[in-house]
Amino acid sequence: MSSSPSPNRLRGGLIFTLGALSFAYAFLQRVAPSAMVADLMQSFQVGAAVLGNLSAIYFYAYVALQMPIGALVDRWGPRRIITGFLLLGAAGSAVFGFATTIEQAYLGRLLVGIGASCGLIAPLALAAKWFPPHRFAFLSGTAMLFGVAGGFIGQGPFAGLVTTFGWRPAILGAAVFAAVLALITWIVVRDRPPGVAETPAGAPVSLLAGMGRVLRSGEAWALGFVATASTGPMLAFGALWGVPYMAERFDLSRTDAAFYTSLMLAGWAAGAPFGGWVSDAIGRRKPPLMISTSLSTVLVLVVFYGPDLPLVPTTILLILIGFLGAWMASTYAYARETVSPQIHGAVTGFVNMMTVASGALLQPVVGVLLDWQWDGALEDGVRVYTRAMYETAFLSIAGYCALGIVAILFARETFCRQRPGTVDG
Repeated sequence: MSSSPSPNRLRGGLIFTLGALSFAYAFLQRVAPSAMVADLMQSFQVGAAVLGNLSAIYFYAYVALQMPIGALVDRWGPRRIITGFLLLGAAGSAVFGFATTIEQAYLGRLLVGIGASCGLIAPLALAAKWFPPHRFAFLSGTAMLFGVAGGFIGQGPFAGLVTTFGWRPAILGAAVFAAVLALITWIVVRDRPPGVAETPAGAPVSLLAGMGRVLRSGEAWALGFVATASTGPMLAFGALWGVPYMAERFDLSRTDAAFYTSLMLAGWAAGAPFGGWVSDAIGRRKPPLMISTSLSTVLVLVVFYGPDLPLVPTTILLILIGFLGAWMASTYAYARETVSPQIHGAVTGFVNMMTVASGALLQPVVGVLLDWQWDGALEDGVRVYTRAMYETAFLSIAGYCALGIVAILFARETFCRQRPGTVDG
């Protein structure tokens, strides 16, 4: 008997890859402001608090739409959702790239956040239809790998583009990428293999009813808090404030600081599929998450408040923080196993909403704390913050990390199987 992959599996791999590329685009847009902090402050004449809000408005839109997107994917399928929302993201990138006022920039960033909001949920819906259930946690991590690869490009390489061509052409390039990917998705992607049922077993659930059932699940909330706490350092530090901090602490150029900060995302890219694989391999969800949340919190404290380490050891610790934080990828599989299949999209959206909420909350909080300490120093019209100011502001990140240690205690083990009693809701 031939061991070569079936045509459906090969086609599923291509379709999943295209869906995952939409998450790469979403992640690139998520972190892109970190590569142009000074440019944006200078272009729009704003301080850290306003810039934090400009970056975080992406997260506000993204977070608000996660559960509705999940429920819509359950009912309409990922192909339509990915195509339409990528086009919205392309339009938002164009508005942002041509913006001449801060209000126009806010609008562009808002549209980008809306367009990116299906980035993870839709690929996971494709994974659930095209691959067997025992691969889901690994594929969740693989989708994260694609996303963080986009984030990696959105820092070091993107910073190089910004330095060479300016921030506006770089953002407009992202608009073109999103539009082309939307077209290819519409042509190639299909929601399910031939012969697979359109809806899960059981009566269809309306958008509001599905969202309500998820919101009444205590375990969904517990796993959402695990996910958001694990992601906090990456979205607050790795996606925005890490670049100026590393430049200040180690006297680096913006491009070099972006490169070293982006290695945190490289750790995340490696950790996401690995953490999902470990969870699937041992048949347990809870123990790996207990280990990863505890260790990542300790390492955050060491980086900012431990011994004054040189650049290389500090970078290694940042990579490890990213690696361990990415183990939260298994929370998507974990949460789906605790609820009825009819609301798998809604619960995936809820967990992802909580994940991205860390960026929506922590990015502006760090900015406000920086402005609160600012002593009036300026350089080329841009506010200057000291290392001590950054590390005081980063106390918010450390405290947020500790949430995950507590939250995981409130989730029951599923042993990587759909929990009995949930199939019919």
